[in-house]
Amino acid sequence: MAILKVIEILSNSDTSWEDATKKAVKHASKTVKNIKSVYVQDQSAIVRNDEVTEFRVNLKITFEVN
Repeated sequence: MAILKVIEILSNSDTSWEDATKKAVKHASKTVKNIKSVYVQDQSAIVRNDEVTEFRVNLKITFEVN
């Protein structure tokens, strides 16, 4: 039987929501092993001078606990 744990991560990117998600997984994988999935719970963006300047994601990362 596998035991799974979920943690919540916030991340941002100047490029895209996808890039913010990839950054979060890459950073989390430095200390969290056996990542199985990621669920993007929320997306938002910062607007300055009528342009999107930052993409933000709130996501949940699921990993297996050994």
